[in-house]
Amino acid sequence: MKKATQLLTLAGTFSILIAACSGGDKNQKAGGPAGPTGPQPYPVVQVDEQNTSLETDYPATLEGMQNVDIRPKIDGFIERIYVDEGATVKQGQPLFAINAPQYEQAVRTAEAAIKSAEADVNAAQLQYNKTKPLVEKDIISKFDLQNAELTLTAKKANLAQAKAALVNAKVNLGYTVVTSPVNGVIGTIPYKVGALVSSNSQLPLTTVSNISKVFAYFSLNEKQLLDISRNVKGNNLADKIKQMPAVSLVLADGSIYNEKGKIETVSGQINSQTGASSLRATFSNPNGLLRTGGSASIRVPQYLKNAILVPQKSTTDIQGKKFVYLVTDTGGVKITNIEIMELTKGNFFVVTNGLKTGDKIILEGFSGLKEGDKIKPVNKPADSVFADIKNAKP
Repeated sequence: MKKATQLLTLAGTFSILIAACSGGDKNQKAGGPAGPTGPQPYPVVQVDEQNTSLETDYPATLEGMQNVDIRPKIDGFIERIYVDEGATVKQGQPLFAINAPQYEQAVRTAEAAIKSAEADVNAAQLQYNKTKPLVEKDIISKFDLQNAELTLTAKKANLAQAKAALVNAKVNLGYTVVTSPVNGVIGTIPYKVGALVSSNSQLPLTTVSNISKVFAYFSLNEKQLLDISRNVKGNNLADKIKQMPAVSLVLADGSIYNEKGKIETVSGQINSQTGASSLRATFSNPNGLLRTGGSASIRVPQYLKNAILVPQKSTTDIQGKKFVYLVTDTGGVKITNIEIMELTKGNFFVVTNGLKTGDKIILEGFSGLKEGDKIKPVNKPADSVFADIKNAKP
């Protein structure tokens, strides 16, 4: 009852304002709804439910599915660069050669240590083999055999340690050739041949971006997120994400990317400063057209069933609210408050409350009308009024 009283008050205020603006000309013949010849004609259209889709573009940033910084694991000078910036590389492909002779020397030293340890093991084995039969014949004590056995064990341990040192030396030597850990595209190369690099260098040798798939990050405010989620089936947010329609990518030149994407994640929190939530859509990138750091827009479709739409020109704003001029069965005018979605379909609003199928509204030219005025409805075909709206199927 309170809401109805407020609406009547708003309508009355609006009528007074219109009357004040137009009441100075008592001899007006065509400006008012009821001239000397009776009610004046106004174009009227009937609203009906229809299927449609809303498309909204959101600014997005692009990132490859992997962006790997390539850093050296050893200290040395860059001896050779095998690739150029922007080159496509495969996993395991050599990228840089680092000159570090100390690691070659470490390998040779480890190999020599193995030979020495092998000789010690052989000598200890001979001593053990010599001592064992003498002990069995009680020529010498068992203590000598135990001592020979312990010596043999120690020499074998030294041999194992030398072999481990060789493996470690070869691993370090292998670090002198830096390879790509993933398939991807080479980024900038800040160092040139001859530059001294180490694992503590400020800049990486380069960055390899795996762009076989590209992530597009964009944001929706809380109201937009609620509008979309209400029209997507699912018991929870994860289910709704799976049911969301495929999205398009609008490139920087305005063209549409030929691969459709899928929204895969929605941030679990809404940023308290921006009031927005971050979403991520994934696009296949077989031709490598999309690159990390690129800018684009995500076009999100929202399919609506049995929606009521009205032309924007058929509405008016009164104290921040939307109103239409509803035509009653007797030809009277009723100023009616409507609620609309934030998203629009071109030059049409999507009505969520205030109108129903079969209602007739004045299409345009209603600036001189007041609540309760009589008009002569001139019906306009809905097909012509809504020609720009195509039915959409989810």
